[in-house]
Amino acid sequence: MREELTRLTGNVGGPNCDDDDCPNVYRTKGGSIVVQGDVSDAFTPPSGEGLVEIPEHILREAVRALGW
Repeated sequence: MREELTRLTGNVGGPNCDDDDCPNVYRTKGGSIVVQGDVSDAFTPPSGEGLVEIPEHILREAVRALGW
């Protein structure tokens, strides 16, 4: 499935990042967004959903990649 995603972030990595273990934002073929980040326990989401935290600079990088 990951092959079907376009990675929008990853150019501004942290000191211990490699291709798969840092926060990232991806775009699907259908145009929706997939976010990878640390699991958050801010509240319990509905069944089938999850919460992740990602740094602000990752979102800014994704916005630039999309040209927004």
